[in-house]
Amino acid sequence: MKLEQTLEEQFEDRGNDHVGSAQDTPLRQDAFVLEDAEKIKRIEGNVREILLTLGLDLDDDSLKGTPKRVAKMFVKEIFGGLHPDRRPKSSTFENKYKYGQMLVEKNITLYSTCEHHLLPIVGKAHVAYISNGTVVGLSKMNRIVDYYAKRPQVQERLNIQIVKELQKVLGTEDVACLIDAKHLCVNSRGIRDIESSTVTAEYGGKFKDEAVRKEFLEYVNLDTEF
Repeated sequence: MKLEQTLEEQFEDRGNDHVGSAQDTPLRQDAFVLEDAEKIKRIEGNVREILLTLGLDLDDDSLKGTPKRVAKMFVKEIFGGLHPDRRPKSSTFENKYKYGQMLVEKNITLYSTCEHHLLPIVGKAHVAYISNGTVVGLSKMNRIVDYYAKRPQVQERLNIQIVKELQKVLGTEDVACLIDAKHLCVNSRGIRDIESSTVTAEYGGKFKDEAVRKEFLEYVNLDTEF
């Protein structure tokens, strides 16, 4: 990075290069002081100001409800995973059938938002674990992916957060997550490469072993269309 760059230029380069800053989502300590209703009210006002600044006529029937719709969408939907109260409760069960092989939940649909430009990330997550005596309901794996995806994200961080959460839930390090996703900040702006996608992975425990990792990737690549 050039020393003569301004601070603003450095931040712009960092965002365009999709560089993340931490494994945990960067939140202020007072992030959840405000109730959802107050957040929606404040965001509505800010979105209204943005649209007015762009020159749009908010008295038009098509636009008059847009600030409120966007505010509700931010708080209740696409950024709903920021609030810890929405963290999925993951019930675990004893592995009574003594299944000791890898379990893979593949092709989990993933919708997230790039934290650099607030544009969509759309793709698939493939999650796996090897039980050490505890199993989790299959749908909970999908819910964990969805929870951490519903926040401004960097894809590498999303991998790590999903793996760490499942490691905590299952009490084992033997968890893996592979994500293949399209970033609209790349596909629809900037370089505008509509064909490219980003693949990232996080491997814990036994999945760091080359043979186990290879088995996981073979499962992911299986043709399971019905």
